[in-house]
Amino acid sequence: MKKVQIEIRSSVGKKGKVEAEDVAKLKYLKMVVKETFRLHPPAPLLVPREAMRQCRIGGFDVFPKTRIFVNVWAIGRDSNLWENPYEFYPERFEDNDIDFKGSNYELLPFGAGRRICPALAMGITNVEFALANLLYCFDWELPGGMRREDISMEEEGGLVCHRKTPLVLAPIRYCLQD
Repeated sequence: MKKVQIEIRSSVGKKGKVEAEDVAKLKYLKMVVKETFRLHPPAPLLVPREAMRQCRIGGFDVFPKTRIFVNVWAIGRDSNLWENPYEFYPERFEDNDIDFKGSNYELLPFGAGRRICPALAMGITNVEFALANLLYCFDWELPGGMRREDISMEEEGGLVCHRKTPLVLAPIRYCLQD
């Protein structure tokens, strides 16, 4: 968190808020968002697909009209695709062009092809912009003597994944230095 805050605060300066044009310059923030979507996609399964013709996937014969579910949650944790797949490590995106816009099949939080999420651009813009402002304007602490070790990242399944135990943080207003 400190690393991305340093990037945001040094890039934005003393304007008091992050503006839309500032977000394009925030390379590390974008890596953090990619890594977050890799580990915690908005939905664990993509919208089901139907095979149009017979094919073979992973050594299995798939016949026409077979319903196919793509488990993006599992893809994001696949050790054949990702080194240390359970570790939150945004730097893994530093020197590669992998993105979540549907052309890199190891990172598909919004799907791919004709059925990719139509709100992808709007969603990413909102996430990056809101997160940049939250990290620019506030420092964040755990409340009431809670320690980092007390945080549970365990997820609960369903149509969408969410944390089993909510994360509660205390915002501390960041004061710009003159």
